[in-house]
Amino acid sequence: QVHLVESGGGSVQAGTSMRLSCTATGTIFRVYGMGWYRRSPGDKRDLVAKIDDGGLTDYSDSVWGRFTISPGNANNTVFLQMNDLRPEDTAVYVCWAEGYDSDLAPFNIWGQGAQVTVSS
Repeated sequence: QVHLVESGGGSVQAGTSMRLSCTATGTIFRVYGMGWYRRSPGDKRDLVAKIDDGGLTDYSDSVWGRFTISPGNANNTVFLQMNDLRPEDTAVYVCWAEGYDSDLAPFNIWGQGAQVTVSS
């Protein structure tokens, strides 16, 4: 099984920064993409930022220039650096990953989510 382990989150003041991390663990052959999404009612998930195995990144327009997704030094780890946080950034941030496990079965999985609350 492949699991995602998230860390970070919490309550901060507007204008400050926070960093989230996510690590894919388990019997993994290769991870091809990881990212962060905001969870909304109905279990809908909206893209915040993602990165693929070639290093190509994609960002929501609402976070462009403020958030940065980057690979960690550890295998299958990504960071989301969130700068200049705003109250509208308040959400549950959910990690996502896709790839193949050691049996070469594809996976597309989600973490449990980390609450980020930004106060004005």
